[in-house]
Amino acid sequence: MSAAQTGPGVVVAVVGPTATGKSDLALDLAEALSPGGARAGAARAAAEVVNADAFQLYRGMDVGTAKVLPHERRGIVHHQVDVLDPHEDASVARYQEAARADLDAIAGRGARAVVVGGSGLYVRALLDHMDFPGTDPGLRADLEDRAEREGRRALHAELERLDPAAAASIGPHNTRRIVRALEVIALTGRPYTANLPRQEYVRPAVQIGLDCDRPTLDARVAHRVERMWDAGLVAEVRALACPEQGGTGPGLGTTAARAVGYAEVLAALRGEASEDEARAAVVANTRRLARKQMGWFGRDPRVQWLDAASPTLLADALAVVAAADAGDLAPPAAEPVRRSLGS
Repeated sequence: MSAAQTGPGVVVAVVGPTATGKSDLALDLAEALSPGGARAGAARAAAEVVNADAFQLYRGMDVGTAKVLPHERRGIVHHQVDVLDPHEDASVARYQEAARADLDAIAGRGARAVVVGGSGLYVRALLDHMDFPGTDPGLRADLEDRAEREGRRALHAELERLDPAAAASIGPHNTRRIVRALEVIALTGRPYTANLPRQEYVRPAVQIGLDCDRPTLDARVAHRVERMWDAGLVAEVRALACPEQGGTGPGLGTTAARAVGYAEVLAALRGEASEDEARAAVVANTRRLARKQMGWFGRDPRVQWLDAASPTLLADALAVVAAADAGDLAPPAAEPVRRSLGS
């Protein structure tokens, strides 16, 4: 039975390192999976995109995040874009709640959800079983006080009694993580490890990863930064940053100010670097970010990797979606396949 007959089909997530063309592929897939598209059924509603890039949540952070702007979205509805002001700090737990509500609403309309982004933790929070236990400042203060009085080894011994797996993973020297583990155990009544994320989808999904060899990706990153500079990245950061940050705007919060592209330009606006030095730093740090993202997604054996430069990329991606809808994807390997940037 086809996906068009059984409902909207699996959630499609386009993941991988920055500058590999995830946004373009997500738009192409959303078009192809909508009425009139390559694999659309008559009963299918238009596909909708759900952002999973932590910094595209922010209003006004457009150039530096390579955000797909409204006039570039081909009429496709986008969710979790421009939902925070730059002075606000992003929260993965809040994102999880809001984005999962979007997935529920999209499915309720009989539409396909296409998730896109390179923020690995946000992708996992949206797609996988992942709990975010709350905090108790009083309880944490008591545990920190005990660590001072009794020593961290005493608290680690308590953790070893309550959750041996957590104690073995954390070790006796990381006081902050020991305290957090004991706090979670006290708050939830369950072992700390029971709250850790599992590679288990909360709803049927398929992840399509875009791979790219290192020289090609490095060139793409350099070209992207050049386009961002030409598009006014420095002016964008100046308009968002407060006077203390070297700008004329309301200010960037802790989370937004750490974004690659923004942190380096902020340093230049404060006189800590020249604009040329900032630009070179953005290129270097974007390349470093790409390798980090590839390491994150490369460890997930469920990701279906495609060549970002393939002339048949959309057809290849649609074939993966069709196999996932039909339940014909091979089970993930015991060990993840090492990709070009992850090696």
